[in-house]
Amino acid sequence: MGVKQSLRSGGTLLGLLAQILTILSTATNYWIRYPGGHSGLWQECNGRTCSNIPCQTMLAVTGACMVLAAASGVMGFVMGLRILCHEGDSRGQTTSGIFFLYGLLLLIALTGYTVKNAWKNDVFFSWSYFSGWLALPFSIFAGFSFLLADMIMQSTDAISGFPVCL
Repeated sequence: MGVKQSLRSGGTLLGLLAQILTILSTATNYWIRYPGGHSGLWQECNGRTCSNIPCQTMLAVTGACMVLAAASGVMGFVMGLRILCHEGDSRGQTTSGIFFLYGLLLLIALTGYTVKNAWKNDVFFSWSYFSGWLALPFSIFAGFSFLLADMIMQSTDAISGFPVCL
């Protein structure tokens, strides 16, 4: 297995890990904890009772960006699998761009949520929120993996007459 294939495999694996963390973060209700309950993007739980959160602009933007990030993560992962299965496929830059878009959407969502809730007293960020932040570097590293693999492929094509083992 060459460097290109290793970078592509690593990028796909990082994309899968980021996708799992993003879906886990988006679907669960433990973004913040406060005395007597916890809440996420969609529901607020007090004691044993959970109810839907009324529409708030920042929560709607955060939820929309997280859903779009998850969708772009699925698309990037599928494209990564296609590149792994078809050796001659040259969609590395597109896949890299999708993973960078995935990271940008995560950054927008999580920064907006942080700004909204960082100043509240007795409110602590919880594991769902941190899962989203953990997905961010994985998505960016996945993008860089595909970008580097594509750059190696282009340089290999440029120097194809020389005996190089990449």
